Parts: sequence; C-alpha cells; structure tokens
Amino acid sequence: MSQEDFIQGLQGLGYQVKELGGNRVCFDYVIPVGKDAGQTIKLGFEVPGDFPASPPSGPHVSPRILPIRPGPAHPSGQIHTSPFGEEWEYWSRPFPGWQITDKTVKEYMSHIRHLFDTQ
Repeated sequence: MSQEDFIQGLQGLGYQVKELGGNRVCFDYVIPVGKDAGQTIKLGFEVPGDFPASPPSGPHVSPRILPIRPGPAHPSGQIHTSPFGEEWEYWSRPFPGWQITDKTVKEYMSHIRHLFDTQ
C-alpha cells in the first residue's frame, strides 16, 4: 500500500488530486460542516509510506483559516506553519483510534470532516 492507494481512495470519493512531489498531495475541498461550511479550501496531506498502516498526521490547509498557534490542542491550537508553502497552515491532528478502523481513505476523510464540525 502507498501514496497511490491514498490518491485512488480520494479519487474514489470524487476528489481531483494533485501530486505535489515527494509524499505530498492536495485537492479542493468544500468544507461541509461547522463555522466555515461552504467555503472552498485546499487540503493537503503528507502521506506516510506505510499507508494505510499509518494515516497522515493531519491536514495542511490553504488559505490559512486559523491563526498559527502551537499551544493547546484542537480546536484552536496545534496550528503550525506548513512546509507546503507560505499560504498554508498545518493542523496537527492525529487520528485517535485509527488502528481500530477499517483504515480506508473514506474513514480518514470522516476524521477530517469531524475536525471541521468541531472547529
């Protein structure tokens, strides 16, 4: 399994994925829930080489919609600058319980949706 499996999973959900080099991918995402519902952003991920054994550690978001704040955890903390570029921010949001899921991209994207719902 690999980055290609992650890409195929995203494509299966209807996303048009752009490969950014290395282990990075991104795609347009319409935020479905929460305070930013309806806004179109770019989501990016650094896909671990052992996916699906390990999921991405969190999303990279562009444009920045939260202030950079390395302090407390979700919903407003653990927001960092991103190696994806100056217009991006990284949300450190590990997926608790990944090991007891079916380890699919659909399951991972449910986690992402939950992050926006609880923002």
